[in-house]
Amino acid sequence: MLKTLLDWDRDTFIYLNNLGSEGYDFFWLTITDFVTWTPLFLLFILLIFVKHKKREGIFILLTIVVMLVFISLFIHFTKINVARLRPNNAADLYQLIRILRNPSTFSFFSGHAASSFAITTIVIAFLKDRFKWVWIFYTWPILFAMSRIFVGVHYPLDLIVGTLVGVFVALAFYQTHKKFIVPYLTLNRP
Repeated sequence: MLKTLLDWDRDTFIYLNNLGSEGYDFFWLTITDFVTWTPLFLLFILLIFVKHKKREGIFILLTIVVMLVFISLFIHFTKINVARLRPNNAADLYQLIRILRNPSTFSFFSGHAASSFAITTIVIAFLKDRFKWVWIFYTWPILFAMSRIFVGVHYPLDLIVGTLVGVFVALAFYQTHKKFIVPYLTLNRP
């Protein structure tokens, strides 16, 4: 069963990666870069402070920062323990795929997918009652995760698991914030 799943993962990666073309390389290289999304991060912070009081907004940002530290450590330790080679480093794939980036770290699971879905999910959770349109923010992590296939550095399963981990961690931190931080803020209003 695992071999069948990994074969599907490899074959699907090769197929999707080869859908890329030189005309779109700049687009995917731009999309895959965290710096490109700085205006979106600033918008997230602005919306949090527009729709929440300053003190509450600070605690929301602290929750997000702690979540990002947690997820970064979780990604790091998982990659070290699973030690799955990235497709761009797999000798049997090198001639079959388009490689636009060449990281040497391990592949499973995608830190880009996990962190972007975690950030987006928790921001949406904090803003969904105040803005009905916040679901559009999921455009970012979807494109961000897809870019990892087109630049040749992640298999589809890396992205699927990364997405699930990111969403689960975000919801867990959101619920923890609601259970422990919100009552504290309510009891200690200045």
